[in-house]
Amino acid sequence: MAKLFAVSHPYPIDSERKSASSGSATNHGEKANWVLHAPRPPGPWREFMEFSGDQETSPTDILPSSPKHFKQPSTASLAVETPTAEEKLDLEKNSSPVQRSEWVLNGPEPPGLWHELMDSVRETASYCGNKYSSLKNQPALKSVVSIQQEIFPILVWGRSYNISKFKHDLLAGLTIASLCIPQSIGYATLAKLDPQYDTSVVPPLIYAVMGTSREIAIGPVAVVSLLLPSMIQKLQDPGADPIAYTKLVLTATFFTGIFQASFGLFRLGFLVDFLSHAAIVGFVAGAAIIIGLQQLKGLLGITHFPTNTDVISVMEAVWTSFHHPNSFNHSYPCLSLQWSPHNFILGCSFLCFILISRYLGKKNKKLFWLPAVAPLLSVILSTLIVYLTRGDKHGIKIVKHIKDGLNPSSVNLLELHGPYVGDVAKVGLIVALVALTEAIAVGRSFSSIKGYHMDGNKEMMAMGFMNIVGSFTSCYVATGSFSRTAVNYSAGCETPVSNIVMAITVIISLQFLTKLLYYTPTAILASIILSALPGLVDLNKVYRIWKVDKLDFLACIGAFFGVLFASVEIGLLVAASK
Repeated sequence: MAKLFAVSHPYPIDSERKSASSGSATNHGEKANWVLHAPRPPGPWREFMEFSGDQETSPTDILPSSPKHFKQPSTASLAVETPTAEEKLDLEKNSSPVQRSEWVLNGPEPPGLWHELMDSVRETASYCGNKYSSLKNQPALKSVVSIQQEIFPILVWGRSYNISKFKHDLLAGLTIASLCIPQSIGYATLAKLDPQYDTSVVPPLIYAVMGTSREIAIGPVAVVSLLLPSMIQKLQDPGADPIAYTKLVLTATFFTGIFQASFGLFRLGFLVDFLSHAAIVGFVAGAAIIIGLQQLKGLLGITHFPTNTDVISVMEAVWTSFHHPNSFNHSYPCLSLQWSPHNFILGCSFLCFILISRYLGKKNKKLFWLPAVAPLLSVILSTLIVYLTRGDKHGIKIVKHIKDGLNPSSVNLLELHGPYVGDVAKVGLIVALVALTEAIAVGRSFSSIKGYHMDGNKEMMAMGFMNIVGSFTSCYVATGSFSRTAVNYSAGCETPVSNIVMAITVIISLQFLTKLLYYTPTAILASIILSALPGLVDLNKVYRIWKVDKLDFLACIGAFFGVLFASVEIGLLVAASK
């Protein structure tokens, strides 16, 4: 750990800055000293990235950079806490290696939650004061324009938008729409909602005018689609009263947006740092396996499934369905244990087709569009097969009716005065942190590739407002999806206009094509979700965590097994307690 701390530090002192600006090299003793006396040691994510040999976020690494670094410490605080260059040279000459090691090992503790909170409040007040002073000296019209540009970045980059960029955005938007349409139906089913509760229309439109990332593709994601129902169904059973369950999901989405917007407004991004990098790796890997097990319901054609998400409950139900299809399950009396071989064969066939398409797309960059359209092709072909062969008469489960048209208003469905408001607000806070972690990870990864700055605070505000408005229009929590963002980047998107193109395409599909999805087999939706899961389990990162820090590795596997054998909430609790 001492070695990791001595590699670099995110907050260079003034003398180091002057030395760098003047072109003179600082000797190793000076560097060692200002590191040893730095006011704030780097966080676990910074240590991990420094170990890998790069002080900045690697373009190939999609894991989140610490939101703590959204802000930089003030010069005044550095001047108070940092020793002078002369003092550091004296310490270097008069101290032994053992003493210097003790300084590292017994260094000051990182600031706690209250200290971070007060820093954020002071910086927010300072920022607002400086902004007010600059606007006060400008004409009224110019001040209004400046405020609008601050809130809506589209007013800044939109002035240089041209037809050439639109061609790239049009192609990218159509490409991610072909992936988003079937995924949205599958993820809504995973969230135990009807397919028409689509998050791929309103949230992308809001983000396109408020977000600062050019590549992020907004929509539903697997982890959030699992996390929401796992917590909400403890308050309301979706099978017993689906309307009441839907109300709680939309209310949780509203609170998620409120918390996310507040994080951005008051610069509270450091709260996301409580979900450490190592624990997130384990949590996401465990969630991926749980999501895969949940898809056995659609893949095998089982009508009902246990509400518990742990691996033992799910595998017990699957084992019984294979070996005792006509028996009565005393643990789950309402469970339909009969499975459909036709359903299983159809789903596995198209799962292989999607995975082969993805492999070909990686091998040949000219076929980047193939992995994106493969899920949509699977839906079309499987629907035709079931319709022509009347497969629904032979045990193949189908989607049946999907409500067409735009999402209706859901303002009257929000439960802001019910008995579960406090519990739903807690769910909203947890989901807000998880969703922001994924979105920031995705956005910063691709912005580092393109070489531009992504404003973390504006991102949080954009995510917050899009989920607030989404809760008013029958949408559950949306965030940045890595799989669709990668496709968006590969398709050559230039600006967030690709999100607008995607949303318009989804609107047209909802308006005119939903009736064609009546015979879509549920096994295909399960195979689409299963095809997106391998990227969530990264054994290489687990191995690197083991090499860096054994305690972080324990947090990683603790979160993993907590999700796998207890519940999603237990795994998340382990991730947050690291």
